[in-house]
Amino acid sequence: MVVVLGVDVHKDTHTVVGADQAARKVGERVVRATDAGHRQLLGWARRQFPDERVWAVEDCRHVSARLERALLAAGERVVRVPPKLMAGVRGSARTRGKSDPIDALAIARAALREPDLPVAEHDDVSRDLRLLVDHREDLVGERTRIQNRLRWHLHELDPELDIPARGLDRLVVLDRLTDWLTEQPTTVVTRLAGELLADIRALTARINALEAEITTRVRRIAPALLALPGAGALTAAKIVGETANVTRFRSEACFAMHAGAAPIPASSGRINRHRLARGGNRQLNAALHRIAVTQIRLDGLGRAYYQQRRENGDTTMEALRALKRRLARIVFNLLKDQQPVTPDVLPAAA
Repeated sequence: MVVVLGVDVHKDTHTVVGADQAARKVGERVVRATDAGHRQLLGWARRQFPDERVWAVEDCRHVSARLERALLAAGERVVRVPPKLMAGVRGSARTRGKSDPIDALAIARAALREPDLPVAEHDDVSRDLRLLVDHREDLVGERTRIQNRLRWHLHELDPELDIPARGLDRLVVLDRLTDWLTEQPTTVVTRLAGELLADIRALTARINALEAEITTRVRRIAPALLALPGAGALTAAKIVGETANVTRFRSEACFAMHAGAAPIPASSGRINRHRLARGGNRQLNAALHRIAVTQIRLDGLGRAYYQQRRENGDTTMEALRALKRRLARIVFNLLKDQQPVTPDVLPAAA
């Protein structure tokens, strides 16, 4: 008998509830979120359910990563359950309220209802790339917050000071502002502005270094993806990191569903249409969206396909959805085959 072990993950503890094929609760265990706790959990599961086991882990990125690695290293089979899917199952259950055991059981039942969930893979290459991309985005966010504070200080010093919209990202602009501040009377505002300029300069150097490292890794890992129009190094790195080994998807349709690019039926009566998916991996969806928007601006088959959909009566959003679905298929095949593509070619749909 196959037992699905739903895991509700937290920083301090992991709650596990087993469910049989009829979605009935058959066991429960709470362990510390440590290496020792993971070993205890494995020992309990092997004693309680010696036959076939499937672990359904709530996909919470960094919170679930250590548990996933421990399970995969022990030879266990692990699938990832999106939190949105788990929440829907919990809302339709007879048991009211919310607790860790209720959530863990909902995760197990979601895995039973959705047999094609993405399988977790222990892929250090894609994980390292995702960590670098996430860290760079955190630094960019921190730099943006500092830049906003600096703009207010500079406005107080001189309301007519003109700074380009993206000027504080450029070292030449930072140098000019530093020289300008040295000519101003010494006040608390000028001192704070100078410190913020130094912080922005340091963050910019780190961000640029990370971008160079990411670009080098992507050229080695996924050169074919970089040849796709609209897929720059950062976008390609985001796709590789969020995909986490494309071989864990059974087909390109499963990959498109995971990315939130698969069409969702929105038909009623004589109206037959589809709409954009709001679920799936939003980071991966955003990367596909950037590629689609760029291809619409460029001359090529991506723009031609989009215009053809518009001429056939699709709305702007429907045509964009269709292009993103097409791109999901292309990205899946590029990652799977790792063969170079002609930069201005968008393969035809099957």
